Amino acid sequence: MSDILMPKATAVWLVDNTALSFEQIAQFCGLHHLEVKGIADGDVAAGVRGVDPVSGGQLTSDEIAKAEADPSYRMQAKKQKYADLHEPAKRKGPRYTPLSRRQNRPDAIAWLVRNHPELTDGQISKLVGTTKTTITAVRERTHWNTANIKPTDPVSLGLTTQIELDDQVRKASSRRKQMEEDGTVQMPEDTLKPAEETGEAPSGPTTLDELFGQTPGKAAADSRGAEPDDI
Repeated sequence: MSDILMPKATAVWLVDNTALSFEQIAQFCGLHHLEVKGIADGDVAAGVRGVDPVSGGQLTSDEIAKAEADPSYRMQAKKQKYADLHEPAKRKGPRYTPLSRRQNRPDAIAWLVRNHPELTDGQISKLVGTTKTTITAVRERTHWNTANIKPTDPVSLGLTTQIELDDQVRKASSRRKQMEEDGTVQMPEDTLKPAEETGEAPSGPTTLDELFGQTPGKAAADSRGAEPDDI
C-alpha cells in the first residue's frame, strides 16, 4: 500500500501527463492496474482533478523519466523533508513514570516476579521504569513497604502497555522454557501472598468438640442429668 497522498488524483495526473504504464502507475499509487486502466478509459475517478506529485514533493521528474525509459522500473516516492518528525523516537534508558504512579511500582514488580519469573531485572526495569535495587528488594522481601505490597498487573496500573509486556515475555520465552525444564519455575512463597493461597492449615479449632471440649449431644445429656428429678 502506497503512503502517497490522494492516490487516485495522483494516478489521474500521471495517466494524463506521462507515458508510464498502468502497472508503473498502479505500483506507485498503491492501486490495481485495472483500476488505473479504468481511469484512463474514464470509467473510474470520473471528475477527479489530477494532482501533480512532482510539485507536491512526492515524486521527482528524474524518477518519471527513468520509468518512462524502462517499463520494468518501479518509481520510488520522494521522502518528505519532515517525515522523521512523525516517527516516534526510540526510548533510551528506564521508562519515565509520573509521580502519581510511582508508588504503584513495587506492586507491579511483585506481580511480574510472581507471574513471569523468566523476566530479567533489566526487562522489569524497562517495563515499569524502576531500578534494579528496588527490584531486588521486592524480590527478596527486604523492601521497606513489603507488608503493604499487593502484586498488581502493571498494565492495569498504567505503568506499561500490554503490547510492551507481551513483547518482553516473548523475548524471555526461551528462558522460561529452560526454567520449566529445570523445574525452577514455581510460585514464590512469600508474605505477599494472601493467607488463603498459602495452603497452611488453620491454627484454630475446626470442630465443635475442639471448641467446647465435648460433643453437643453429650453436653445436652450432661445438662439434663444435672437437673433434679421431677417428683
